[in-house]
Amino acid sequence: MRPKSSKLITLLFSLCVCAAAQATVTFEDLLDESALDFSNPASLNEVEPQMNEVLPYERAHQLSGGDLEIRYAIRPISRVQIEYEDPHNAAPDPNHIFPLLFQTLVADLAANRNSPTQEYSLEQAQEEFNADWAAAATFDVVDNFSHQYRQALMIAMHKNHKADAYIIFLFDDYPSVKSEIKQNMRNLRFK
Repeated sequence: MRPKSSKLITLLFSLCVCAAAQATVTFEDLLDESALDFSNPASLNEVEPQMNEVLPYERAHQLSGGDLEIRYAIRPISRVQIEYEDPHNAAPDPNHIFPLLFQTLVADLAANRNSPTQEYSLEQAQEEFNADWAAAATFDVVDNFSHQYRQALMIAMHKNHKADAYIIFLFDDYPSVKSEIKQNMRNLRFK
């Protein structure tokens, strides 16, 4: 079972974005606020994001035929609110919680405990995403996040004082969509 603090951080993390959505903040607004570049995925069509209780996301694209869907979630640091009770007033800095958020999201999205993760080296994170930190995880996905797909590859990236951003590739058969995943791996990156 996950510690209460991880659940609280995930809840607050998701809520700050839901509040942003209610204020009619667009995907483009989040890109600008987070200093992110985005290029539309090649050969995929934009689809309407579906509300879910696990990880709200702002943009989605799907391959014709439905073999692959890519979801994008952006969390500007300026919008992350951490409510933390500590007698010493030592609430964590939003620029320091990204590894905990990543592990918590993987635990929330994974249908089982088999969810290998790998952090990029600082050089790889900068080269691939112009990020200060990045990581990847693969897992079988929970039904609450996707009823259509069974597997996911999640890329997480963090830029200090800017944002956390997530790319989630959803599929059933990795070999059949491997080339599309590789082709669209860098569609979202920091400026």
